[in-house]
Amino acid sequence: MLESIKEELHRLHLELPRQNLVTWTSGNISARDPASGLVVIKPSGIRYEELQPEHMVVVDLEGDIVEGSLKPSSDTASHLYIYRHRPDVNGIAHTHSRYATAFAANGMAIPVYLTAQADEFGGPIPCGGFALIGGEEIGQVVIEAIGTSPAVLLKNHGVFTVGPSAKAALKAAVMVEDVAATVWLALQIGQPDRIGDDDVAKLHYRYTHVYGQ
Repeated sequence: MLESIKEELHRLHLELPRQNLVTWTSGNISARDPASGLVVIKPSGIRYEELQPEHMVVVDLEGDIVEGSLKPSSDTASHLYIYRHRPDVNGIAHTHSRYATAFAANGMAIPVYLTAQADEFGGPIPCGGFALIGGEEIGQVVIEAIGTSPAVLLKNHGVFTVGPSAKAALKAAVMVEDVAATVWLALQIGQPDRIGDDDVAKLHYRYTHVYGQ
């Protein structure tokens, strides 16, 4: 069932440690199949070098396992909450990437100091409140705090990113960490100026409507 999605998710999960976004077994990516509405997600507690496409777990939007012999990620309920409340989202990534999580630990959003952030996110990367792992609570904070951004920080926790596909969500997670690292470095040597809202909007429009092929 959904074999092509399982294979794609396997490839995308390997990017998480390769991009230094996770350690050991932390983090996860899920994908929703637009045709069936079913969600494929990483199993809980499996190391990335041991992960295989057949280990992925298929669940419905209520959390019932449709296919798979392993327990799904402990973040599954929150992923599903996001999918139920965001029909435009078909991919979610969760990481504890170091620099972004440092901002999250302080409950700090990341202002737009960089054109790269304006391009990718179209505004500040917001920070939501604290929620415990295991139920829908984290998903609720994501929906409450994320706004129009593809990324949100969770206080004392880490990063959630969303997108029209799992690949898009992963890209946003990579970009969050890159932005967070550069902003952190900039703050060590001075106080950077924020980019004005009008310029942020122009940069984001160019990136989303003109840039690339």
